[in-house]
Amino acid sequence: MRGRAAGEAHGAEEADGADEAGAPLVPLVAGVGARRGVPAPEVLELITASCTAAGYAVRQVVALATVAAKADEPGLTAAARELGVPLRSFPAAALAAVRVPEPSAAASAAVGTPSVAEAAALLAAGPGAALAAGKRKSPPPARATCALAGPAVTDHLAGPL
Repeated sequence: MRGRAAGEAHGAEEADGADEAGAPLVPLVAGVGARRGVPAPEVLELITASCTAAGYAVRQVVALATVAAKADEPGLTAAARELGVPLRSFPAAALAAVRVPEPSAAASAAVGTPSVAEAAALLAAGPGAALAAGKRKSPPPARATCALAGPAVTDHLAGPL
């Protein structure tokens, strides 16, 4: 699930929403977990670092997603506003039902779900979504986590093999 053609170098995106080969860029959802009071710049830097590390452009992010209990967190709402994308939120019970590779006892104790970033990204990206980048923490004091997810990708074959 890359935003560029196979074999393309990182950073090969063009301004028109396609890579150099003309392939459309994959839309991504950034799932974000956050402690109260996290500043927007910390969230934005984390999203940027997550995208860059995974070989994606920040402009591929079409939404932020989080747990409902944090939906009014000023740092998250400001980050979404800065990126020009919606902030989607999900009840903790909905997030808890999503299987993730890195569940967290700390998140479970704090907001009632073992995953915020990964689960929110997957739910917001839609049925069959896959993680494009696993959970990453912001630098110390690490007040935020981010994971990226994209839509399901289906190969369509032109004919029999």
